[in-house]
Amino acid sequence: MSVRIRLKRVGRRHRPSYRVAVVDRRRAAKSKVIEELGSYDPICEQEDRRVVLNRERIEYWLSVGATPSAVVSSLLKKQGIGTGSS
Repeated sequence: MSVRIRLKRVGRRHRPSYRVAVVDRRRAAKSKVIEELGSYDPICEQEDRRVVLNRERIEYWLSVGATPSAVVSSLLKKQGIGTGSS
């Protein structure tokens, strides 16, 4: 099974909020997730609460071959988490 780490939009209109989730690559963006790894709130004013990630689980999923989307890869890079391409 090919898995991808990507953002899943939640929240109301004009107030986006996202969950970082592991999903099957062939499913729709709002489909059932395998595991939720954190959250991202782009509107939050507090820098330390804007991105909340479960570092251990993300590193696990990257080690077993999950590929992050472009946006998630950027978030991981800013947080200092490797993207698995060693």
